[in-house]
Amino acid sequence: MAHLVALDIDGTTITHTGELREPVRLAIRDVVDAGHHVVIATGRSIVATTPILHALELTHGWAVCSNGAVTLALDPATEGGYQIHDAVTFDPRPALELIRTGLPEAIVAVEELGVGFRVNRPYPDGELMGEQIPTGWEELMARPTTRVTVRDPDASSEDFIQRVEQLGLHGVNYNVGYTAWLDIAPEGVSKGSALELIRRALHVEPDHTLAVGDQRNDLEMLHWAARGVAMGNAPESVKEVANEVTGTVDEDGLVPVLRSLPGMRERSRDLFG
Repeated sequence: MAHLVALDIDGTTITHTGELREPVRLAIRDVVDAGHHVVIATGRSIVATTPILHALELTHGWAVCSNGAVTLALDPATEGGYQIHDAVTFDPRPALELIRTGLPEAIVAVEELGVGFRVNRPYPDGELMGEQIPTGWEELMARPTTRVTVRDPDASSEDFIQRVEQLGLHGVNYNVGYTAWLDIAPEGVSKGSALELIRRALHVEPDHTLAVGDQRNDLEMLHWAARGVAMGNAPESVKEVANEVTGTVDEDGLVPVLRSLPGMRERSRDLFG
């Protein structure tokens, strides 16, 4: 019976230095060849996700971007190799008004699908993929978006979390990353909510779902899966909600999880002796 296998990217599938290690790549390819559905589920934008899809040779099926706000239907016959199947938007104005007042030094990015971000000022090199379009506050707040990202390069993660909690954000779903990084999405939208719609479309039984992740934006996904696995490099708050914990990303912790899926053990013996 085919499983739906949901994989986070950063800190799970690729290392924090951006390396896709060969044992991980081979294991993912074997999961696909064994007949399972591999779905990348990430906080990354479309333009930051598609290079990983290409590196993994995932050309068919589905991908979840922007923490669940964007669902892609993969199709190699289309331009870019995908179509936007679903994009859930929200009015960013109330959240941005709070951020402008409560975090005046923060860098803010509002997602432009398939392009990049409108920003109040540029992000540090390498932190956002895609075009960065300098924009005034009024234009940042002017129209619905799928995601808002907030970053304070000078703050500690602990201080940033405390200040975000004091903002009193309502009517949105938000996650704080392992650095001083905040992702804001439409209310009720998460990786888990998007994956549930994909599961139903694929007619996969709920018991045949696996999710692997390492950060707070993976919590709903780990709750959603029948088997939620936290990476060894995940914070304790993520490990606590998982069914199990595997090795770190630098130890290729994803590999033994994938190799435990039905149809994979025989294949691993054939490949590696």
